Amino acid sequence: MRLSSGFRAALVALTALTGAGLSSAAQADSGSVTLTVYKGGWVIGGSAGSGTLNFRGKRYGLSVGGVDYGLVFGGSKTVLQGRVSNINRASDVAGVYGAAGAGLAVGAGARAIVLTNQKGAVLELSGRQVGLMANADLSGLAITLK
Repeated sequence: MRLSSGFRAALVALTALTGAGLSSAAQADSGSVTLTVYKGGWVIGGSAGSGTLNFRGKRYGLSVGGVDYGLVFGGSKTVLQGRVSNINRASDVAGVYGAAGAGLAVGAGARAIVLTNQKGAVLELSGRQVGLMANADLSGLAITLK
């Protein structure tokens, strides 16, 4: 009988923990993001910019910076808009996002990307890229709240 009541206690505890984990995941929310990113380089490139996060009726300023390595040539300005999901608070959007990508912009072109940071925030962005830029690279993008 002791094993049986110990087993029941463990089962109740496991159920409570699982319920708490599911309720916090269910509370995750989403918001909208706009980013303007300037990128330039030759083999090693860099990017910098700013943007805004609209989350739960408030606007938050964002700073963007990053490094690219691979085939990088030229310079461009990219304006991206989209959504961030799986966040519980505005600070969850801050972090380091990594991506592998390729693109070509001569004049104007389209850009779309999906990124995830270490906190689980998912950015789904698309927009227009203007400039002369050819790239096939690995890149890291850091976003911070202003």
